[in-house]
Amino acid sequence: MHVLQDYDLDEIFRYINPQMLYVRHLGYRGRFAEALAQEEPKALELRQQVQRIEDIVLARRDIRASAVFKFFPCFSDGQELVITQSDGSTEVERFYFGRQSDREGLCLTDYVRPSGDGPTDYIAMFATTVGPGVRALAERWKESGRYLDSHTLQALAIESAEGFAELLHQRIRTMWGIGERSVGKTASENEMLDLFRTRYRGKRYSFGYPACPRLEDQEKLFNLLDVFANISVELTDGYMMDPEGSVSAVVLHHPDAKYFNLDERDIERLEAEVLELESGIK
Repeated sequence: MHVLQDYDLDEIFRYINPQMLYVRHLGYRGRFAEALAQEEPKALELRQQVQRIEDIVLARRDIRASAVFKFFPCFSDGQELVITQSDGSTEVERFYFGRQSDREGLCLTDYVRPSGDGPTDYIAMFATTVGPGVRALAERWKESGRYLDSHTLQALAIESAEGFAELLHQRIRTMWGIGERSVGKTASENEMLDLFRTRYRGKRYSFGYPACPRLEDQEKLFNLLDVFANISVELTDGYMMDPEGSVSAVVLHHPDAKYFNLDERDIERLEAEVLELESGIK
């Protein structure tokens, strides 16, 4: 188990996707990075606003970045991902994933080696957070009329958690021996852009998203990583993470791994298959 406490927020800020922060959250229209490079007034104004909030965050002790990650031996069993102990055979947990009924017929277990088909395979799981302290400060600012500051802070926390996930995924690839040559402060703008466009080997998948839509599986991930004990992130009754500025994911290293969607029919079939499987276990 790897636990990172009080990680350097200044480094994490470099991994924030500007298009997500400034366009999706802060309402800029257009390509923000290009506009900033051209010193477009609105882009400069937004960047100064975010930098001011970043400076406030860096000066506070109640807003911290933490993460936990671990590598797990595993194998695929049809549409099930089987997590094992270090011997590669004693089962610890199972995840059941859906398969596309059309298009390429993809399932996440396609990217994991079946039992007995060569050396033991591994996946990684992680959870990150930049949430502690954010909600209280954002609410205090909102109550005092600092609406833009409150909104910017919450957006920054959410995208910082995503940036931390990108940074951590890069570290995991490096530990697997499939990482990029330049990382962090030594990476060029184009290399950072490649990260944001996921131009690297392997992918990370978060529960609740199109390839693995069952949020209930968050509970298994949290138990395997002992998330609450390690970084104080909780699951709500609806399996959402609290604080909001938190990210969890399953990381696969397969060179063919890519993002894909399960459609509504696929999801309905997945839920029926899981229900049938759980009924059989009971």
